[in-house]
Amino acid sequence: MAPNDSAGTSGGTRGTAVGRRKAARYIVPVAVAGVAAATIGLVPALASSGDPDLPKISAQELIEKIAASDTEQLSGTVKISTDLGIPSLGGLAESFASGAAGGKGGSGADPQERMTELASGTHTLRVAADGPDKQRVSILDDAAEYSLIRNGDQVWAYDSKSDEAYHATEDRAAKDAGRGADKKSGHPVPDGVPTTPKALAEQVLKAAGPTTSVTVDGTAQVAGRDAYKLVVKPKQSGSTIGSATIAVDAENGVPLKFTLLPSAGGKAIVDAGFTKVDFSKPDASSFTFTPPKGTSVTEADDAKARHGADKGLGDLIPGAEALGAGDQGAKDTKVIGEGWSAIAEISTPGAAGLPSKASDDVPAEAQQFLGALGDKVSGKFGSGTVLKTRLINALVTENGKVYVGAVTKDALVKAANDAS
Repeated sequence: MAPNDSAGTSGGTRGTAVGRRKAARYIVPVAVAGVAAATIGLVPALASSGDPDLPKISAQELIEKIAASDTEQLSGTVKISTDLGIPSLGGLAESFASGAAGGKGGSGADPQERMTELASGTHTLRVAADGPDKQRVSILDDAAEYSLIRNGDQVWAYDSKSDEAYHATEDRAAKDAGRGADKKSGHPVPDGVPTTPKALAEQVLKAAGPTTSVTVDGTAQVAGRDAYKLVVKPKQSGSTIGSATIAVDAENGVPLKFTLLPSAGGKAIVDAGFTKVDFSKPDASSFTFTPPKGTSVTEADDAKARHGADKGLGDLIPGAEALGAGDQGAKDTKVIGEGWSAIAEISTPGAAGLPSKASDDVPAEAQQFLGALGDKVSGKFGSGTVLKTRLINALVTENGKVYVGAVTKDALVKAANDAS
């Protein structure tokens, strides 16, 4: 078995349709957690068994092995369980779906909406990748399947249950220029479609630095493959994250399993991994798609026209643009602390805090949901509400400040008091 070695690392780390859309503005942690879970869910990883005898390796060597992995071809089955501690949306879920899809004319196959399913519960995915331009992920249901397929600059999504499809064309020049998932459609398909499984591990390891402990904690068998277990833990107090364990393929350095545990204990926030994996080249047919006859197809350009050319996450959530959804947020955001305990302080447009009661802008169903999700708090900063999940928490004050991070309620209140 590998020893428990450690290594220092460097780097930073519908009421009415209108009412439903307005309600969606206030669900800060739901949106953030949903996007995070979707990203995590699209990165392959799995349940482990066995305890293989492997050569000793240090944490630094294992990190280097991950970084050096050039595996870009794979296929397999992934099981992901996510428990963010978000209460059931009940009837509000349909409101968000219909509002976000733009009401009439929206597509049930729109990946912006469907990938948030991975924010809760247990799902089985079938994945395939052949380099950076060919990927496929399918969410399997009892009698249906939802697939998201990228082949070059063509992106298709198809929901077999509703027989709806969604089509977008990537702006390859924009992507090559480093602007991420900018699309000609103006309606970006979510990032995180599986290219290589190491994407998630690299994201986690970016946080490794003076505030992080990185160790090798034995070995495991994942989907029939021998693996080392790399454990990443915050050294600081106040984070909601207890540890992240990455099972790394001993032969090729590909992360096979990812488990995120909360600092408060209990079941994993995210537990995802391969049940089957094959590193040979997938069949080319995996990345081709032709809508079946009779399928309702929504073109991304048409969806853009219906939704509004400039609508995005920042238009739905106060302060969300400060988390990277727009240009305005960078001017109105500062970071308090560092590493795993970092907190973003956001000044919301117009100094708008959470509403204290239901109104035309905030339907009663949304207010009820906020009450289930939040705790009233007060301090030198005044008063506000802490919106809680098991991963991301946000303090929204009545004077329009938002403090958000993967930190505890007490840490958020302290940050708000210190900033007053």
